[in-house]
Amino acid sequence: MDHLIKDSAPLELYAWLDADSEMPGWDILTGNPFGSLRPEEQFTTVQNYFAEYHLEYFRQRLYNHFPSRLHAVLLFATRVDAETFRAKHPARVFGKHLTRARSTGAYVCSFHDSSWLDYLRLPHSLSLSALDEVVNHYWRGALVEEVGLRFMNEAWREAPVIEALFQGTLEPVQHNPGSHWLPGFA
Repeated sequence: MDHLIKDSAPLELYAWLDADSEMPGWDILTGNPFGSLRPEEQFTTVQNYFAEYHLEYFRQRLYNHFPSRLHAVLLFATRVDAETFRAKHPARVFGKHLTRARSTGAYVCSFHDSSWLDYLRLPHSLSLSALDEVVNHYWRGALVEEVGLRFMNEAWREAPVIEALFQGTLEPVQHNPGSHWLPGFA
């Protein structure tokens, strides 16, 4: 599957939002759309900025036709991806609700395994060539589970969480209440 789409056909994506948020957005301080910087996350802020900087630098050099993480809305490809993200990062979505959004009009969207970011944010020191290799896998659309990664001399495996970098217009999809005629579909 091609992981870069330039189209106008409707596309449905998912995001974890605060109750008072209308649509997903990008929070530049935390490098994610999942809320404000928590005190326990302050230590990793530099790692987050460094990972985002290198991803953007590499994108500008070799993948300039892809949406920038800095100028795109970060969403999840499917409800399953959003739920997997919640299981992996419960503190980052605590108090938020899952929202479905649909594209309207022309858009550009690319899909990537966000587990690469989890790997970049681990407390290790990667060489520049290793960092380039990880970032190249991210932009090529490879899954972490396809590559034999190691951390602290152990195999490092993570379930894929496919994020969508979206540039275009989104509208919320209202929840359709289930039929009261069918049990279990409330």
